[in-house]
Amino acid sequence: MRALTRLILSFLFCSLFFLSCTQPDSQKETTIAVIPKGTTHVFWQSVHAGAVKASRELGVKIHWVGPEKEDDRQQQIALIDNQVINAVSGIVVAPLDATALRRTIEAASRKNVPVVIFDSALDNAEEITVSFVATDNLEGGRIAGRNLASMLNGKGKVILLRYAEGSASTEAREAGFLEVLKTFPEIQIVSDEQYAGATTASAQQASENLILRFKDAQGKLAVDGIFTPNESSTYGMLQALRRNQLAGQVKFVGFDASEPLLEGLQQSEIHGLVVQNPFKMGYLGVKTLVQHLRGEQVEKRVDTGVAFVTLENINSPEMQEVIKPDLKQWLE
Repeated sequence: MRALTRLILSFLFCSLFFLSCTQPDSQKETTIAVIPKGTTHVFWQSVHAGAVKASRELGVKIHWVGPEKEDDRQQQIALIDNQVINAVSGIVVAPLDATALRRTIEAASRKNVPVVIFDSALDNAEEITVSFVATDNLEGGRIAGRNLASMLNGKGKVILLRYAEGSASTEAREAGFLEVLKTFPEIQIVSDEQYAGATTASAQQASENLILRFKDAQGKLAVDGIFTPNESSTYGMLQALRRNQLAGQVKFVGFDASEPLLEGLQQSEIHGLVVQNPFKMGYLGVKTLVQHLRGEQVEKRVDTGVAFVTLENINSPEMQEVIKPDLKQWLE
């Protein structure tokens, strides 16, 4: 009798062990790797907060990891490769380069690790990615162009300080900006070939060089308008203008909305900021990938919106929700 009991218990134990080892993937914890272009700028912290909100609502785990510098393509490639090796359920990534990362993301797709692209496009990516979640960057550039042209009454000299070669998001903004200004015959683009680089320090140096180039004999800036297409280039230009005691003396439109940039806007040193919704970007990036993993149909292109903030509308509830989301509840 005892032998029979032991035999039955042994059979039950083995059966339970077998079932636990062969449970379907759908019952395993879903882990999403979220890989931004960098981790230091406020923009990426907002993306992180949105991703955390989505992970809590959907009951999944996120692994937030990004390059130390926003121009380190090789580090971002290595991070993606590592997440594939770690067998994450999927990857949400903002490519540092529209071309350089394609092969790596294609390799992830071949290994059945689905990828959602956010913020910045990847060349010819539709067949190897789940979706593209981003601002309409071309339209964002157009908005900057239309508003700066209006501030200048349709005439004057303008500088465009570009961000970095290979960054699809900022290249689209720059293209949209130039597209609009070319429709104003009395606006002259006096410089559009200079790049700010990946850091605020390099952006400030590039801005100093431009200011030196366009200063007149009296020390005034011989241009009427400036556009910078991202957070770091805008902050670098702001600091350079301040250092040369020129802040507020030229119509200045930037991109993104960190605290220092909003402070510059409120002091009339910046005259308008094209703002994205990075919190929404992080949230929808994770949500879109999880929906795909759960067999739901998702859109190939998800537009996260764009707006233009000025001194006149900065305190409106709608604008405050975009530019000052509550990040502490998600990141602490």
